[in-house]
Amino acid sequence: MKAYWFKYAESRRTFCSRNLKKSAKMLLCKRSLEHKILHSTHFMIKIHIIIGSTRQQRFSEKPAHWIYEEAKKREGVEVELLDLRDYPLAFFNEPTGPSGMKEEYSDPIARKWVHKIGEADAFVIVTPEYNHGYPAVLKNALDYAYVQWNNKPIGFVSYGGVAGARSVEQLRQVAIELQMAPIQKAVHIPAFWTLMDDQGNFKADTLIDAGEKMLDQLIWWAHALKMARQK
Repeated sequence: MKAYWFKYAESRRTFCSRNLKKSAKMLLCKRSLEHKILHSTHFMIKIHIIIGSTRQQRFSEKPAHWIYEEAKKREGVEVELLDLRDYPLAFFNEPTGPSGMKEEYSDPIARKWVHKIGEADAFVIVTPEYNHGYPAVLKNALDYAYVQWNNKPIGFVSYGGVAGARSVEQLRQVAIELQMAPIQKAVHIPAFWTLMDDQGNFKADTLIDAGEKMLDQLIWWAHALKMARQK
């Protein structure tokens, strides 16, 4: 009986030792990746912030400009604001989906949009919530590209019903199907009208912490996935 328990104890020690070594190796790999990301001098990343509403008197451009300015403060980051008003895309009506297309779009606006998406390493979508969902114009813009979205992180700034949480959850599903990496942190703006002063200025003081956490995650994943895409 003693021999049995001795063998059992030895096998457990061997098992634990192997797993500890494996865990230590994984931790070293993670730290190595973080070190490369934090100390990389040649790794400029480009973030596109997309204004996901085209309505007149829309609110979305105010938080979009705010997160744009916050992102510009980060080192090693180039930021561009994309307004869907500047890309008046027709409703998608191509014979094949973008994942199966072998030629460029004949429509110059569609070509311009797809090329612009391809330039970015990461995205932030600013979206309202209408009737438990995000705008049709935004879904249409997402559907025009495929490969250009692949293996890139995406974050969200939302407002509207329940601070736009339902819009974001739906957009996460679309992002996964586009082979993107939707990050966990987001900026949800409740009762957005209370953040406007009498002159119509957007007061984002209460959103700064959420914005910082989202950008931290977005930039980390942007670096990690850009490194992976370049292998």
